[in-house]
Amino acid sequence: MTGLPLKQAHRAGIVRRVRIEQLEYIAAVTRLGSLRRAAEELHLSQPALSETVRNLERELGVDLLERKRSGATISAEGRELLPHIATVIEAVDRLRDAAGDQHRVSRMIRLGTVNTATVPLLIPAVREFRATHPVTQVEVVGAQQTEIHRALLEGSVDLGLVNYLRGDDVPPDLETTELLRGHPVVCLRPDSPLAARPTVSAADLVDGREPLIVMRSGYLMHRFIHRLLAGRTPSFSYSTDGAEMGKLMVAEGLGVTVLPDFSVIGDPLERGGAITHRPLADGEDTEVLLVIQRRRSGSVPRAVRDLHQLFVRRAGTPTAP
Repeated sequence: MTGLPLKQAHRAGIVRRVRIEQLEYIAAVTRLGSLRRAAEELHLSQPALSETVRNLERELGVDLLERKRSGATISAEGRELLPHIATVIEAVDRLRDAAGDQHRVSRMIRLGTVNTATVPLLIPAVREFRATHPVTQVEVVGAQQTEIHRALLEGSVDLGLVNYLRGDDVPPDLETTELLRGHPVVCLRPDSPLAARPTVSAADLVDGREPLIVMRSGYLMHRFIHRLLAGRTPSFSYSTDGAEMGKLMVAEGLGVTVLPDFSVIGDPLERGGAITHRPLADGEDTEVLLVIQRRRSGSVPRAVRDLHQLFVRRAGTPTAP
């Protein structure tokens, strides 16, 4: 009698029954962190997605998901299989590329960012990525640093752009690559009374000449301002989420804010003359780092690697106006 041994024949039967969309669904659940989010992205009903995953679990003889009242997440056994699933999906992508298939299933990369460098770095990088990966979607998710770290470790975000002050510890489970290094500056309107000065001091920020716009608790620059003012309180201040809203408030004449210089230089508002910046006299020795992070463990999809490398390359390239 000829043919495959029983165990090999059983495995071959599994391979024939497993469909590529089943593997893509598992990858989507892992990346997004829930069946509900994956179903929304894949344009499926949640019961249909759940049944497809259960069929795959029966075929493989492994519980790929842990199902709880709060939702379903990837199981320990499922995580062990993720590198193999990613390898199969990438192999199919290469096959589709070679065949010139213009209708292959699009991918989505989720990028978490604290948005300090959204305009000067992120937008040009995403634009260039789009030119070389026309069917891969990029979802930009604004969040605080701790939220991005948690999403990276859970697998619901692929890449993260976050800030550190020099000397801060970085999570050991994340691969961290420095992109930009700068100093805190005061962002203000060109017609601000403080714009006439070569530098702005911490005392200038609390003397009442200009309201101070501070980042909300949880943002790096909130921690820096708290340290800079050393208990002194501005006569009037606003608080906001993220650098982009802070710059818009400055442009509208609501006050001044403190941001890393790389967040202001090259921004469209700065290029258009709506905002400018001055060195912070008390913060010349402080360095702010913008880094890109991803999980150390597990297989990294090719498109994610490409976008990561593009950020690293563009970080050393001046942004065109």
